[in-house]
Amino acid sequence: MEKPDKTGVPGSTAVSAEGMAPVPETRRASWLKRLYNWVLHWAETPYGVPALCVLAFVESSFFPIPPDVLLIALCMGAVKKSLRFVFWCSLFSVLGGVFGYYIGYAFYDLVGARIIAGLGLVEQFEAVKSGYGEYGLLAIVTAGFTPVPYKVFTIAAGVCHESISLGTLVLGSLIGRTGRFLLVGGAIYLFGAPVKRYIDKYLEIFCILFLALLIGSFALLKVLVPNGKDTAAPPAPPPAQPSPAAL
Repeated sequence: MEKPDKTGVPGSTAVSAEGMAPVPETRRASWLKRLYNWVLHWAETPYGVPALCVLAFVESSFFPIPPDVLLIALCMGAVKKSLRFVFWCSLFSVLGGVFGYYIGYAFYDLVGARIIAGLGLVEQFEAVKSGYGEYGLLAIVTAGFTPVPYKVFTIAAGVCHESISLGTLVLGSLIGRTGRFLLVGGAIYLFGAPVKRYIDKYLEIFCILFLALLIGSFALLKVLVPNGKDTAAPPAPPPAQPSPAAL
């Protein structure tokens, strides 16, 4: 069998950076596999951090490969810098989300619809649009953790700008995307190489558990923090009586 080269792109079987599991060859997924391995190879170059920033930005609006792939490889190569990688990945993911919002707001018919259709995400896009009016900020926070590509949420937010403001998108993205990347990079920072195989296998489960905890926190705050509806208004002062001198 032919051995892979430095970039992890062999003749018949793809092997990702840092000994990640082989990616099986199929005709339908061959272009995606090559793109995946091309993304991973940046971890072996001096340009890993700039590549991570670019990947995090474009993935939020149109690119199909999530930044977690390169983030994990970089963190494994420099464990002590994991939190720094998380910071850059989160920042540029949020900025990319703003760009995706603008695509949905101003160029959906021209560009956004083609991105969604080209990635085969039309059904997910329509489902996200229908849920925005009811859930708002919580939908954006949830978007940072779900397996549904984040670009679906950012472009849909721009289309639904009357329900989802840009500020809501930014706030939700900061919470959701930072939480997701911190879950990955933070685990590697704390536990190092031994945690890698568990992240590879159970990343989505970890994200769902973290999301459940986050939603539970929102619900608890809603119960504990008064919303003002049941608070009695202070009694109105009695009307002023005219002084005897005025009579």
